[in-house]
Amino acid sequence: MKKLVATDSLCTGCGKCTEACSKAYYKVQDKNLACLRVSENPDGTFHVEVCDQCGECAAVCNTNVIRQDKFGVFRLSKKECAGCLMCVGYCPKDVMVQSDDHLEPSKCVACGLCVKACPTGALSITDR
Repeated sequence: MKKLVATDSLCTGCGKCTEACSKAYYKVQDKNLACLRVSENPDGTFHVEVCDQCGECAAVCNTNVIRQDKFGVFRLSKKECAGCLMCVGYCPKDVMVQSDDHLEPSKCVACGLCVKACPTGALSITDR
């Protein structure tokens, strides 16, 4: 199964990963439109929340447009999406996003753009 993995101890909170993700999906630098979340802990360290390809989004999709591919990645068919946003509201990691400028939401497809943008190696793609 292909998925994004975060190592919190390596994260500096620079935001390069969220910039790369939001630019890929929405052509803007907006951390709120990234399919991963970086938050600062009270002790000054950082936590990175990523999609673990759990499939909960697919389970609640009324139109069955979120399907698992041969690599174990859940992908959303934007052409078929009705825009109900059930998947966004139900995502247990809060990493599915939707922009007011787009009907359909976006989710991590383990593309690796955030991994390439991360200067510290806090993100990686695994094929387990």
